[in-house]
Amino acid sequence: MGVIPLEYLPGDTAESLGLTGRERYTIIIPEQLTPRMVVDVKLTTGKTFKVRMRFDTDVELTYFHNGGILNYMIRKMSQN
Repeated sequence: MGVIPLEYLPGDTAESLGLTGRERYTIIIPEQLTPRMVVDVKLTTGKTFKVRMRFDTDVELTYFHNGGILNYMIRKMSQN
């Protein structure tokens, strides 16, 4: 809940991208998400790189859109 799982693309590492952990990151999330989509990450340093969002299924995307599995289940139960 509240975490967007990201994965470096093949060949990328924190070291190869020059990341120190002190940067601030902005993850560009498009309105239409699909499983395993590649998205841009922008740093406060001006650097941009691509990562893969590790929402591997449509169900995981549904949980994300509902604020997590707990919120999803509460909404689903209140509809019954």
